[in-house]
Amino acid sequence: MRPLVKKRTKRVSTSLSLSDFDYHLPPELIAQVPAAVRSRSRLLHVDCKGDRRDLGFGDLVSLLTSKDLLVLNDTRVIQARLIGQKSSGGKVEVLVERITEDNQALAHVRASKSPIPGTLLTLAETISVKVLGRSDDLFVLQFDRPVLDALAEHGAVPLPPYITHQPDASDTERYQTVYAREPGAVAAPTAGLHFDQEMFERLDALGVTRAFVTLHVGAGTFQPVRDNNLETHIMHAERYTVPQATIDAIAQTRAQGGRVVAVGTTSVRALESAAQAQPALTSPQSGDTRLFITPGFRYRVVDAMLTNFHLPQSTLLMLVAAFIGLDSMKAAYQHAIAERYRFFSYGDAMFLEQRKTP
Repeated sequence: MRPLVKKRTKRVSTSLSLSDFDYHLPPELIAQVPAAVRSRSRLLHVDCKGDRRDLGFGDLVSLLTSKDLLVLNDTRVIQARLIGQKSSGGKVEVLVERITEDNQALAHVRASKSPIPGTLLTLAETISVKVLGRSDDLFVLQFDRPVLDALAEHGAVPLPPYITHQPDASDTERYQTVYAREPGAVAAPTAGLHFDQEMFERLDALGVTRAFVTLHVGAGTFQPVRDNNLETHIMHAERYTVPQATIDAIAQTRAQGGRVVAVGTTSVRALESAAQAQPALTSPQSGDTRLFITPGFRYRVVDAMLTNFHLPQSTLLMLVAAFIGLDSMKAAYQHAIAERYRFFSYGDAMFLEQRKTP
């Protein structure tokens, strides 16, 4: 499998700037807890002409056919946040971004003073960690035990910064898809949070097939774009895999005239990153991606998308605008705010059909 490391991609009209992707969201529309039942959230349907319908998530079955393929991201959120102190006694908070070896990880470290190489940390009172150095804006940490074991026993769910409560047992269950199986994400692929076994049984009865990709979502997904000139923004790297079984399922779907429906922007980025590496998409792809999708990007794989509502000025909002058109995206978000949809990770969903171009 060939690796992919992309720092920049031609993807945007120079006439667009960061301000084109701003909107005002009343704070009370930021969902702080998930819906009581996963599949009972709301669903805004935006068709290929930009027309909108207010539905429930259960109505997804009416938007799909037996020829369609759902592609889901099977990454599993790790309990990546640890609290502790430096050997000097200063408090420290660690958010593991990526496990690079059994006992080693790249992490964000928050402290009153950044630790230097050689600094010793004690996390959760029992875990000994040594700072080995820096890798860009991340710290290289050496744990005294397997990182996954330490996180599973002592870590906390890394809820997004806009969710204000401390994570509890409910979050451990609900900030995770029911089909998660590959540990490595520090943020959930949130469009998948709406699915439960009942919904999958209904989709199975309809004949909708499913395939999986893996993209380990990093904390960078919450980082804002800081430069008004979009051409200067470089995406954070995320690991992805598109296996042969999914490549074969896509080919079969195309052969029978069905659509590839990506569940979440992470699935979109995995599929489109694979297509950037190999346009014919005949063999599995795996590696790091920095793919930044903005208006002007040519989608090669994805025909429809299920996604949540995204932060103002975020790269994910730009990805949506590239899929349905900037004006259609703005109108959909204005509609969602007016209709009091719930926003962000624990919020409602959208089903988007790719805009038809003349």
